[in-house]
Amino acid sequence: MKKVAILGPNTFSEEATRHFLGNETFEYVPFKLISDVFTATASGETELAVIPVENTLEGSVHLHVDWLVHEVDLPIRAEWVFPIDMNLIGYPDSEGVQNLENPYGHIRKVLSHHVVPAQCSRFMKQYLSGAEFEQVSSTAEGVRITSALQDPTVAAIGTAIASTNYGVPILQKEIQDHKDNMTRFLLVGQEASELKASDQMKTTILVTLPDDHPGGLHQMLSAFAWRRINLSKIESRPTKKKLGNYYFYIDIAGSMDSVLLPAAIQEIEAIGCQVRVLGCYPSYQYQSQTNISEV
Repeated sequence: MKKVAILGPNTFSEEATRHFLGNETFEYVPFKLISDVFTATASGETELAVIPVENTLEGSVHLHVDWLVHEVDLPIRAEWVFPIDMNLIGYPDSEGVQNLENPYGHIRKVLSHHVVPAQCSRFMKQYLSGAEFEQVSSTAEGVRITSALQDPTVAAIGTAIASTNYGVPILQKEIQDHKDNMTRFLLVGQEASELKASDQMKTTILVTLPDDHPGGLHQMLSAFAWRRINLSKIESRPTKKKLGNYYFYIDIAGSMDSVLLPAAIQEIEAIGCQVRVLGCYPSYQYQSQTNISEV
């Protein structure tokens, strides 16, 4: 049974991972910090890791992408998306006074992961504008601290499973800005895992353009365009080596087993681009009942 490092326990990462990989084929090892998730897998303590890298409302989680690019060498083995329902978790006003205008006006501090405010900005502006937001290592850690404090003025934003396991009531369900809030997760690791076949394959590459090469970006994109290769995502990030020097993080709807994609990569390498393939992997859409691990 392969070990999988996750951010947890009682986090969205754990919910998404158990839903898609199931509970029979893998052993899940929770870590409080995302850095520990990466290093556990890079060191061989676990064979695989699950990393949230993109959200419908917030976009890319740059800290996690930078770890994948700069800190570790862990190939991407699969990706999936999972619906994220944010819940306000805490205790009712101890004075028992019901504020009809703002039933959460008694809350003075909100604990959660740093990506949460961007996903719940409308609710927080309307009901929690007077509360201080304090960043913690995960949504579950915020609920755990709230449970330990037993203080009605302190609340957390997190998962329903964390509310249940830590015994803290949900004050308001689904407070995210949009009901179709989804997060994209990557399964990474040196060891491949047996997963159900998918009719969708993706490839992720990093491209660094040659220095002082006018039109280099246009030439790079043209290599994909004339072959009608779909770039589902392209994002520039600093190389951290020199000011103004960037690499391009590119998700491609296609496989390295095709004829066209390797040819496109060879073409952009010929003009002096440096290319690093982060992975060629199956992509899975959300399904309410099934998981993707082989049974």
